[in-house]
Amino acid sequence: MEGPGASQPGAPGARRHLHSLSLRRTQEQAMVVGIIGAGSIGQALAGHMVRAGHEVIVSNSRGPESLAGLVRQLGPRTRAGTRQEAAKADIVVLSVPWEQVPGALADLPPWNGRILIDATNPVLLPGFRLADLGGRTSSEVVASLAPGARVVKAANTLLAAVLAVDPRQAGGRRVLFMSGNDADAMTEAGRLFGQLGFATVDLGPLATGGRLQQFPGGPLATLNLIKLD
Repeated sequence: MEGPGASQPGAPGARRHLHSLSLRRTQEQAMVVGIIGAGSIGQALAGHMVRAGHEVIVSNSRGPESLAGLVRQLGPRTRAGTRQEAAKADIVVLSVPWEQVPGALADLPPWNGRILIDATNPVLLPGFRLADLGGRTSSEVVASLAPGARVVKAANTLLAAVLAVDPRQAGGRRVLFMSGNDADAMTEAGRLFGQLGFATVDLGPLATGGRLQQFPGGPLATLNLIKLD
């Protein structure tokens, strides 16, 4: 028979049980997130991922050795890897200049339905000119270069400095717009961004929603909105 204090919250056994439950929940929620492109947007998202308890693999075109300083800055949940290693993660973020997108997505392992969050914008420099997309949205182009990936357009409308700060602001949460053709992928990406502290707004498929959030030209690009809790 259990003693009278065994089931009380303050009892040592109960405390151990609660700690075990909390640890298990944290482990169940934690994912490995790969970042292809370690510029300002990629770094901002990596920082949020780490603070939310996820493991992050950062990669760029110059190789893992060039990312040693960033890894130290982000902490022990982060490691540098190759594009191929980052692309094997549970969820992958693409954040590279538009002219580098084809090379960044070339020669990667099969996607097999994993989620690819497209944070790119079809901007050509100098002059911030819109790339010729052949009538498609930029994320439709990305999806064609990553066959088998479930592409979600997100995190491309905010300036990097805004994206990087705490999304919990002014009694609410900063808004991230999302577009995608797969409902389950949209739900999973929305859950991830919710863990990071953002509020998400579903804009629908890539062909329509992606056009609304595309920069330059999309009416939602650069809007900094807070959804009140």
